[in-house]
Amino acid sequence: MGKYVWETAEEIDMELAKRAKKIRKRRGISQEELSKRSGVSYGSVKRFETTGMISLVSLTKIAMELDCVDDIKDMFTKAAYRNIQEVINENK
Repeated sequence: MGKYVWETAEEIDMELAKRAKKIRKRRGISQEELSKRSGVSYGSVKRFETTGMISLVSLTKIAMELDCVDDIKDMFTKAAYRNIQEVINENK
């Protein structure tokens, strides 16, 4: 049986945006500077921090600039097997 997630996708995205913004501010980087350094448009950076909406490639670029790329690279690596059939299916 799957684990219940009580937040919506939008709420999870906003939490990620809040965390990224906190790191950006902690490092003393403005949205404009993050945009220039990462190659993500200023509008995309601003939209991400206010709505949580961003493309995966832009999120990855921001994570790289904020030195958090390992968090992106670790996505989907810790999924536990739910049953023996998943173990069997993995090798097909």
